Amino acid sequence: MDLLRKAYPNVSLTTDVIVGFPGETDAEFNITYENLKEIKFYKMHIFKYSQRKGTKAAVMPNQIDGSIKEERSRKLIELSDKNEKEYNEQYVGKEVDVLFEEPHVEAGKRYFKGHTTNYLVVKVETEENLENEIRKVKVAKLDGLELVADL
Repeated sequence: MDLLRKAYPNVSLTTDVIVGFPGETDAEFNITYENLKEIKFYKMHIFKYSQRKGTKAAVMPNQIDGSIKEERSRKLIELSDKNEKEYNEQYVGKEVDVLFEEPHVEAGKRYFKGHTTNYLVVKVETEENLENEIRKVKVAKLDGLELVADL
């Protein structure tokens, strides 16, 4: 990870994580959490393990209780959101190129949303149709986990 970040300073790394696989102990989950905290992925897609009929895992001993999976999932989602917010804050005041994809209405305002080259979500308030256009925008602020920019 350090080598990647050294070579590509603005790289945004993501990962998928399954919590609650049969036999996952509290200690193992805590090690996973601490490793993910240290790595600081831009975003983590968290999934709770669910049994699938006909798979070996479905009949493994030590199936994890749903409330434990829920708690582990919540904890990792919170970490992911924290990392994403901290990463996004670096872009406030900077210019970025955005591929705009779709209109979005929010609180009575019309926005167009898109993604930067490193997959950050950006929205601009506009009545203009920006679909499939790449535009340079200046990031003004954060709105939750999304960047809000001006054309």
